Amino acid sequence: MTEFAKMVIDEIKGKMDKSVEHLKDELRGIRTGRASPALVENIRVDYYGSPTPLLQLAQISVPEARMLAVKPFDQGALPAIEKALLKANLGMTPNSDGKVLRLALPALSEEQRKKLAVRVKELAEKTRVSLRNIRREGRKQIEQSQKDGDLSEDIAHDLIDEVQEHLKEHEKGVDQILADKTKEIMTI
Repeated sequence: MTEFAKMVIDEIKGKMDKSVEHLKDELRGIRTGRASPALVENIRVDYYGSPTPLLQLAQISVPEARMLAVKPFDQGALPAIEKALLKANLGMTPNSDGKVLRLALPALSEEQRKKLAVRVKELAEKTRVSLRNIRREGRKQIEQSQKDGDLSEDIAHDLIDEVQEHLKEHEKGVDQILADKTKEIMTI
């Protein structure tokens, strides 16, 4: 395999890896009945006119299994954080003692679990579409390189097969992530 061919495959595989990692990050923020800082850390707070992730404005901890504590680094940001948490519509109301916001996670009903499972499935499907788009772009790049004379027909065919194998491998990973998260949501 030529150095150019290896570079093309590495680039495609890297993009696919990033797509799967993005899915994992998205799923971290989906509630499963247990408290997790990931549920709120990416909520945007209007901090002095700038939308800032909550993670940059406060310490987020889990003092109990079904409770989150949000302690702002700047006490002046507490009202803005509380407003952002309410606006995020997480199904929990923040309770403030003037220094710390506490979020109690209510138990999930069967209907809520099913909605979350559907949401997880939608995110997994978006990731699959992303992976297929990466494959299509990779094929175009390989075919163009073949037309330009950088790759022989045999090497181009082998590369396209290798891209397809990477796609199958990543789709299996997405399916496993989907199955694990759905099981986690439905069995709490």
